[in-house]
Amino acid sequence: MTTNMQTGFIGAGNMAQAIIGGLIRTGTPAEKISIFEPNTELADKLASSLGVRAESTNTAIFENCDVIVLAVKPQIMKVALESAKGARLKKDAFIVSVAAGVPISLMQDWLGNNHPMVRVMPNTPALVGAGVSGLFASKQASVEQKQAAESILRAVGSVIWVDREDLIDSVTAVSGSGPAYFFYFIEALQHAALQEGLSLEHARLLSLETAFGAAKLALESSAEASTLRERVTSPGGTTAAALEVFEKQGVSDSIARAVSAAATRARELGKR
Repeated sequence: MTTNMQTGFIGAGNMAQAIIGGLIRTGTPAEKISIFEPNTELADKLASSLGVRAESTNTAIFENCDVIVLAVKPQIMKVALESAKGARLKKDAFIVSVAAGVPISLMQDWLGNNHPMVRVMPNTPALVGAGVSGLFASKQASVEQKQAAESILRAVGSVIWVDREDLIDSVTAVSGSGPAYFFYFIEALQHAALQEGLSLEHARLLSLETAFGAAKLALESSAEASTLRERVTSPGGTTAAALEVFEKQGVSDSIARAVSAAATRARELGKR
């Protein structure tokens, strides 16, 4: 759907580059993609390596593109949008924001109009095409625009839609911050493996491949995670001994409190 649309990116950092790469891999011609990046050295490098067009102003992106992807840091979103106030967007153009914590109503105020917007919370595995994104659309967005936004994010992974904007904060807490939770566990597992006498190379490989394999098994199985856990856990066995420690230490409750803290922080940032 997006292959015939002119897609423009405000900001060309890691997430923007991941999405651009995904779009090109899935059939969007590079000449249909434009970027505005204040770091002209980076902009020129991407234009040369990917074949995309580098614009000299963000207004050019807003006025010439069918889809405008806001891929700037939340703290500079206001400047990016207010500097484009007065830009005349195409009739059916719409905006996609991947900035965390910035509500649609605030972005519309800064831009000075009520153009259709889709707010997205992606995560860093998008860099390797294995991301998952939560999406919420403003009431102005049409079915076609929502479908186009979804196809953009599907270029770097899976997507879900939420029916309330505040649930984007929940998505942020679960999947946006989530990769760090798994990295934390992998780091701890590697450390434990070292303490058990394994080499650093073996500790790393065993931890990473086990995490990857468990996730792949869960994705490809129709069984719930609890069922898969039970299948690995023999009564009185090694896995049962480990899980008993998790239960005694309240690991499950700690995870719930951590996610709650992340969601609360996301809401606080949104209010700012």
